[in-house]
Amino acid sequence: MIDEFAPSIYRTALAIVRDSSLAEDVTQETIIRAWEAYGSFRGDGSMRGWVLRIAHNQAVSALRRVRDEAWDPTQMPEAESNDRTADPEHLAQLIGDCAEIREVLDRLDPLTRSILVLREMEGLSYEQIAEAVGQPVPTIRARLFRLRQGFEKSRLNGQTPDSSGEGR
Repeated sequence: MIDEFAPSIYRTALAIVRDSSLAEDVTQETIIRAWEAYGSFRGDGSMRGWVLRIAHNQAVSALRRVRDEAWDPTQMPEAESNDRTADPEHLAQLIGDCAEIREVLDRLDPLTRSILVLREMEGLSYEQIAEAVGQPVPTIRARLFRLRQGFEKSRLNGQTPDSSGEGR
């Protein structure tokens, strides 16, 4: 039952640790931890939120462990086209979009990156995100609001937002 959340766990971990191998390790560790702690799940929130909170905590812990090691923070899955006859211009646009998204994510602090991924990729509510990252709902709302403002400003100015929500 817990392993059904593996794709969400992996995406959340990858958003935080920015390394696919480390995200896989975090995913495995999260599933093990959730399985071991399953008996302590009280059911007062969603199981998905509970598991993603464990994933968030495991990812942050993993970041702390490797903080002083040199690693490539730009590893993200590349856009791939299984259709070999895909339009080259469309493919170039997709690759450009992935690079732009990667650049934006790289500029965010881990908490803001987690909040963004949990909201936009995982579709969690503000309450579920707050539960997952251990922050109050107003903090979640404020970070997303500042981030959206930064995106709007940067779109108008042709810049990339940073973690404070301001364009650079």
